[in-house]
Amino acid sequence: MTRRAVFLDRDGVINRAVVREGRPYPPADLSELEILPGVVEALTRLKTVGFVLIVVSNQPDVARGTMPRAVVEAINTALRQALPIDEFIMCYHDSGDDCSCRKPKPGMLLAAASKWGLDLTTSFMVGDRWRDVEAGQRAGCKTVFVDYAYNEKQPEKVDCCVASLIEALPFICA
Repeated sequence: MTRRAVFLDRDGVINRAVVREGRPYPPADLSELEILPGVVEALTRLKTVGFVLIVVSNQPDVARGTMPRAVVEAINTALRQALPIDEFIMCYHDSGDDCSCRKPKPGMLLAAASKWGLDLTTSFMVGDRWRDVEAGQRAGCKTVFVDYAYNEKQPEKVDCCVASLIEALPFICA
C-alpha cells in the first residue's frame, strides 16, 4: 500500500520567516521561533486524514557559516515537540554545491518517498518560495504556494495559491 504525504517547507509555512528587505530568512535562534497561526490545527487535521507530514527545508546558512547546524536542529526539535510532524529533512548545502537535495531539485522528496513508501502523484508540496513549488513539480507532487509577495522570483505555475497553510486544507483534503 502506498501512502500520501504533505511535504512542508519550514520557514514561512510552519514558522514565521524573518523578512528583511522583502526576502525571507530563518529565525536566528529559538527566541525568534514563532509557529504561524493555524499551523497546529492544519497539521492535526492532515494527520487525522492519513497524511505523512514531512518538512523539507533548504538551510544554506549552515554552509555559508552564518548559522550553526545546532541552531537549525534546535529549532527542528522545538517544532517536533509542538507539532505532529513525522520527519524533518534538511539540505545544509549552498547553491554552488551542486547537491541533489537542495530545492528546486527534488532529492529530499524522492528520498522521503523511498523511505516512507509514498505515492508522490497523490502527495503535496507546500512552500512559500519558487524553489519549493518547483521541487514539488519535479517530484510529481501537487503544489501549494503560500504567497507572501516576497521581493524575489515567483513560481510560474502552481496548483493552489493561498495566504496560509490552513487555507490550503480544502484543496489538500478534497
